[in-house]
Amino acid sequence: MSLAQSALRTSRLSCAALLCAIGLLSLAVAVIAREGPQPIPEVPAAALPTEARETLALIKRGGPFPYRQDGAVFRNFEHQLPARSRGYYREYTVPTPGAHDRGPRRIVAGAGESGDVRTSGEYYYTGDHYRTFRRVRE
Repeated sequence: MSLAQSALRTSRLSCAALLCAIGLLSLAVAVIAREGPQPIPEVPAAALPTEARETLALIKRGGPFPYRQDGAVFRNFEHQLPARSRGYYREYTVPTPGAHDRGPRRIVAGAGESGDVRTSGEYYYTGDHYRTFRRVRE
């Protein structure tokens, strides 16, 4: 077998392996999509860090908030929270002791049936900058 024939055979095998991998990945994505969203674990409000409980109290009072970004629309790009229309969720900083910036902790508040994050009772806590959420149970 010549060098050119060997290279062509290797190239064909690589393409076949790539197509097989793409097919398996597509199948895995389809299976995950069919499973639907996983339930969000809950955390009692009393079990939240002190700073999170203070932020929750500020949300319910309507402020004043220490960070200008507080109250900004949370767009749920990570798709960790239930899908809602744009503007439904608002995010608030939970100060992280020792952090030199806003840190990774947030409370995301949903507008709920009332349309008001202060009274909705729909609050989610993340301590890892939106990778995971826990619904706050009051």
